[in-house]
Amino acid sequence: MLKKVYGSAVFGVEATTVTVEVNVDSGIGYHLVGLPDNAIKESNYRIAAALQNNGYRIPGKKIIINMSPADLRKEGSAYDLTLAVGILAASKQINSPKLEEYLIMGELSLDGNLQPIKGALPIAIKAREEGFKNFILPKQNAKEAAIVDGLKVFGVENIKQVINHFDRGEKLEQTIVNTREEFYKNLEFPEFDFADVKGQESIKRCMEIAAAGGHNIILIGPPGAGKTMLAKRLPSILPPMTLHEALETTKIHSVVGRVKEGMGLMAQRPFRSPHHTISDVALVGGGTYPQPGEISLAHNGVLFLDELPEFKRTVLEVMRQPLEDREVTISRAKFTVTYPSSFMLVASMNPSPSGYFNDPDAPVTSSPAEMQRYLGKISGPLLDRIDIHIEVTPVPFEKLSDDRKGESSIEIRKRVIAAREIQTKRFKKIENLHYNAQMNTRQIREFCVLDDESKQLLKMAMERLSLSARAYDRILKVARTIADLEASENINGNHITEAIQYRSLDREGWLG
Repeated sequence: MLKKVYGSAVFGVEATTVTVEVNVDSGIGYHLVGLPDNAIKESNYRIAAALQNNGYRIPGKKIIINMSPADLRKEGSAYDLTLAVGILAASKQINSPKLEEYLIMGELSLDGNLQPIKGALPIAIKAREEGFKNFILPKQNAKEAAIVDGLKVFGVENIKQVINHFDRGEKLEQTIVNTREEFYKNLEFPEFDFADVKGQESIKRCMEIAAAGGHNIILIGPPGAGKTMLAKRLPSILPPMTLHEALETTKIHSVVGRVKEGMGLMAQRPFRSPHHTISDVALVGGGTYPQPGEISLAHNGVLFLDELPEFKRTVLEVMRQPLEDREVTISRAKFTVTYPSSFMLVASMNPSPSGYFNDPDAPVTSSPAEMQRYLGKISGPLLDRIDIHIEVTPVPFEKLSDDRKGESSIEIRKRVIAAREIQTKRFKKIENLHYNAQMNTRQIREFCVLDDESKQLLKMAMERLSLSARAYDRILKVARTIADLEASENINGNHITEAIQYRSLDREGWLG
């Protein structure tokens, strides 16, 4: 007897429905076709044990299972439950009315319990698109899949529940999530707050500008100056994620199985901080069957690269194209996968191998040549994509011992949101342009018009401070953000003056 059961395969952040055709006939043998990987080929052992421990069995007949489309590679153990239900239905061990209305996924343990799967959210989205009414999957993933409206999601703990549902009509418990209510309820404030930071007022101002315009930023300073502490607090002043951004981010984390158990939509912006020993594939994504890397897991959030010169040069260079395009495309011989990667880059570094500026009072000093060589590990094209460079100096004892709290992240965030709203209105007619950091040269000329006084000031600064040509557009973009924070329609001399301060690494003689 032939039966069809439905599962799903995930490629990139999109899912493709897989039809599992099970034919049980006279004879003997178990044949699984349709480009399954080793994890799927081994499923018959898990299925046999799970069924036997729950009072059923794989029939001693000729079983042919085809996973269609047959030219699409299937991988992972998430098809165990799909195959098991197909075998039981095709061998008439259970009744299977309306099986075509169900999409079924789950990994089986030997006792029949279900283990969580990856990609539940994109699978649920595809199931709704293709007209499935019900989705059965492990209970750990149920809340994640229930985000999708118009699809009944049933989280189960054991295969016995699924068998009884089809064979005896026992109802499964539907998981219901009010997506909007759940999302706004979980917009709780992050654990890190700028109120905890003593001193560093100029750096806080810099972080506020970076958050308001979506600018990439690099912090340069000696050990213990507070670079990491400041970077960890940046997500707390970014505007809250929109429902659309939350869905995009959750899809990516779902694909790699990083959504916390029992959690629906991700309400907080991601903060990713990979170690400097990371490989280029782990950073941008890849592998034989491409998975998202750290830059995609940081989508709509912050990617923090601590000790930037310690990263391998090849690793940093592969970030150049994703920083520009805000997506990464991974190509293989048979297919191409594109992952979104619109993130804010925050980098920190010591100014030299010893960790200190060219300061005779420092415990260890480095020569200007050593400092230049150390900074030379970061290429010009990468620095070209970082709008703000700022020096972080150690906090004096008077400020460290001050009991007064600094300005809270809540207050800073209000100003950031107001500036972002101005930018949203300004760019509403331009597709894929939402904030100042995304402007190209043509848009800079249109939206960053300078009066004669400001032009003269910028010209003089570039000549006197020996600022590079690459600094010109960056200064204009940052000046535009500073003007937006003040709700100023035009850029004036004060905005230009402040923006010039944030190009430390472009100054000739910065190393003394």
